[in-house]
Amino acid sequence: MKQPQLIQSPSPQPLYEQVRRLLVERLTAGDWGPGELLPSEAALAKVYGVSQGTVRKAVDAMAAERLVVRHQGRGTEVAKHTSERSLFQFWHLYSDNGDRQIPTSDTLKCERRKAPARDAKLLGIGAGEPVVRINRCRYVKNSPVLIEWITVPAERFPGIERYGHELPNTLYALYQTKYQVTIQSAVENLKAVASNARDERYLKLAPGTPLLEIQRIAFDLENRPVELRTSRCSTQHLHYRNVLD
Repeated sequence: MKQPQLIQSPSPQPLYEQVRRLLVERLTAGDWGPGELLPSEAALAKVYGVSQGTVRKAVDAMAAERLVVRHQGRGTEVAKHTSERSLFQFWHLYSDNGDRQIPTSDTLKCERRKAPARDAKLLGIGAGEPVVRINRCRYVKNSPVLIEWITVPAERFPGIERYGHELPNTLYALYQTKYQVTIQSAVENLKAVASNARDERYLKLAPGTPLLEIQRIAFDLENRPVELRTSRCSTQHLHYRNVLD
């Protein structure tokens, strides 16, 4: 287990934010895995030489970021990337009647390749470094609605290409359990495009159908980019919805 670092004093950061940062570093180091309970607030307060109130505020901030989950009477556990969590945090497509369902996936291709300059820049790696490129078609109620290309650095996910067509539907759960990479946040850019022949083949569309293209960069607990995902979605029966709090 990684030895906990000490609180810096004086520091421009509030005390609870320093504790939060140190706890996140320990999550990143794998001191506590998905589903494991954190030590009690009293124990953490003793480790870092702060009050329980400071620890509670730090853990509350982590819960708001969905890094941990509080359970009344049982403690606080490290959040797991379940299908439901991925759905509610990272899947923003709703049917036109307002329903949101967990999509299923069919992996079309999964291969190792050299990173093109553009992908490398977005992932924060060097051009030509090895990456794994995953191509999937996704379905809602057995109807194809989205085709996507996912690029991840091979160094962060060694051997992931060997899963091939057996890649699980919820990739973020695989990242977390197999590679100790937890997706904390993502940035998405959206634009309207016209379908191409490949889109039309897999999504069963007429030539030139309008599509929604979503480019996502996903970040780990240390705010490093670890996944580039480009999705092209048919919005004939779906719409993109994002709730702004």
